[in-house]
Amino acid sequence: MIKKPLDLSHEFLAEVLDANSTALDATMGNGHDTIFLARLAKDVYAFDIQEEAVMQTKKRLQEAGLTNVQLILDGHEHLDRYLDSINAAIFNLGYLPKTDKSITTKPATTLQALQKALDCLQIGGRVALMVYHGHRGGAEEKDAVLTFVKSLPQTQYSTMLYQPLNQINTPPFLIMIEKLK
Repeated sequence: MIKKPLDLSHEFLAEVLDANSTALDATMGNGHDTIFLARLAKDVYAFDIQEEAVMQTKKRLQEAGLTNVQLILDGHEHLDRYLDSINAAIFNLGYLPKTDKSITTKPATTLQALQKALDCLQIGGRVALMVYHGHRGGAEEKDAVLTFVKSLPQTQYSTMLYQPLNQINTPPFLIMIEKLK
């Protein structure tokens, strides 16, 4: 069976995470990726601008008995204030499911956060970007992120795009980045 983009993103990141790793969840949302990362990495930094996301994630982490996560109520574009080295990062672009769809990630702050994540990324480290673009402003963010990733020097980064081709509407897709040097 063909893997869903989100499942592939987890496999892609799991290959570079271990008990000594530091990981970034740039968009914590409901905390599912935060928990995934916390089960594999030594330290996880999870960002969101919505207090509801932080509270939901905190509850899920407590239920799972995971204590190696710093939950940060701040925009992901400020990640460099909190950390300077990571082995892996995940972004889920769009909005927090089942909440106010007007609160979304934005092209300018997403690109700032992505650049800062790449600056912090260790050689051999990876970034997974799940791009949900079926919302107001989603097409602009999708285009900005694709343009940015396409411009990364191939001598320093390997990039891939994984997306459904025959689905209606605007199915999410995965961008994968690995830092080569």
